[in-house]
Amino acid sequence: MGITKDIHQTKFRNEKNQAMVNLLFTSNWMLEKIRNFVNQEEITPQQYNILRILRGADMPLSTLHIRERMLDKMSDTSRVVERLLAKGFVVKKISEKDKRKVDVVISDKGRKVLEKLDARNNELDGIFKNLTKEEALHLSLLLDKLRNHQ
Repeated sequence: MGITKDIHQTKFRNEKNQAMVNLLFTSNWMLEKIRNFVNQEEITPQQYNILRILRGADMPLSTLHIRERMLDKMSDTSRVVERLLAKGFVVKKISEKDKRKVDVVISDKGRKVLEKLDARNNELDGIFKNLTKEEALHLSLLLDKLRNHQ
């Protein structure tokens, strides 16, 4: 199927408009796949993103630094962190650099959730099963090029 069949639209303003619509449609399709993937651990894609950021940083981060690294810049980072805190997936600590600030670190429980999801990463990779490695790399380069037009 193509975008014209998926959204029942055969005419677009031009090829760039069709590409934009296709990218938005595909982005939402992928987000739904990711939502279903993380939902089995009762977390949201934003919570998953924050847990991965904290694990990858391997050091305490402020909510400001977490937000800078997030895929979804519109997300209310503080609220998402509070929900992770309530689930025991993160811990808040007084910043060693500035005692007025609070840093966030991933907890053992948060690491265990990520380990469960890591064991199923082939499901996420399966989203790209119709692409070769070369096509996936080319797609990534095209997306980088699209964002760097300004």
